[in-house]
Amino acid sequence: MRIAVTIFLTDETITPVRLARELEQRGFAGLYLPEHTHIPVERTSPYPAGGELPREYGRTLDPFVALGQAAAVTERLGLGTGITLAAQHDPIDLAKQVATLDHLSGGRFTLGLGFGWNVEEAADHGVQWRTRRELVRDRMGLMRALWAEEPTAYDGEFGSVRASFAHPKPVQKPRGPVVGPRTLVGGAAGPKLFGSICEYADGWLPIGGRGLTESLPALRTAWADAGRDPGALQVVPYAVLPNAGKLAHFAELGIEEVVVQLPPEGEAGVLRALDAFQPFVDGQADR
Repeated sequence: MRIAVTIFLTDETITPVRLARELEQRGFAGLYLPEHTHIPVERTSPYPAGGELPREYGRTLDPFVALGQAAAVTERLGLGTGITLAAQHDPIDLAKQVATLDHLSGGRFTLGLGFGWNVEEAADHGVQWRTRRELVRDRMGLMRALWAEEPTAYDGEFGSVRASFAHPKPVQKPRGPVVGPRTLVGGAAGPKLFGSICEYADGWLPIGGRGLTESLPALRTAWADAGRDPGALQVVPYAVLPNAGKLAHFAELGIEEVVVQLPPEGEAGVLRALDAFQPFVDGQADR
């Protein structure tokens, strides 16, 4: 099983360069970074995990800039977003950022997509909350047009683009309905989410990985009904606090990659966490 990590990198934590070098040297599979452009002080949106919103949410580095640094100092480390709030981006700009990072990293990028939880943050980007899922779907359609091999126009509900010359292209070739880099969608299990995954993604980023025994059969059924290749579905539990029993259970479900959660700390604290996770990477952890 491949073990990747996620962390809220901020202006107060270990740097992307230091962390990326350490991860590659230790044999970790990848580095996934979250995104929040800002956190409005006055908000009614509750923190999904409950309690007070942790400090790091308002201090996150831009994931594409940070991953660009990580790409420059590594050769094998996977690079991903967990997640990109696509509704909050201009899709033409986002398509260029994604394709550039994927190109410069040699195809190592995973686009993790999400719909968000912070109504106020999204509103400052002009996002209407009730239609954010449809907006992300539209964003993906427009970006697919720009990533296509030949100039392709797109005219959607929320945006359009003329047939254009747009390079570089993502490294991966189209597979089924998916164009662009490896694409995973985050969110809670349900028909709406599974429909999005089957329409424009390679798989699912379930937070924490709880309840997969019950939800995976429903996703696999929706995937098959959509005519997708059963062997191509990827499920990557995200922000996991690992133990050997949990990882063994994931393996029994056919999961091949897990993203574990690092603390948003300085170098010393992050390196201690990597030491604790190292047995999982080496395959030597006891239950």
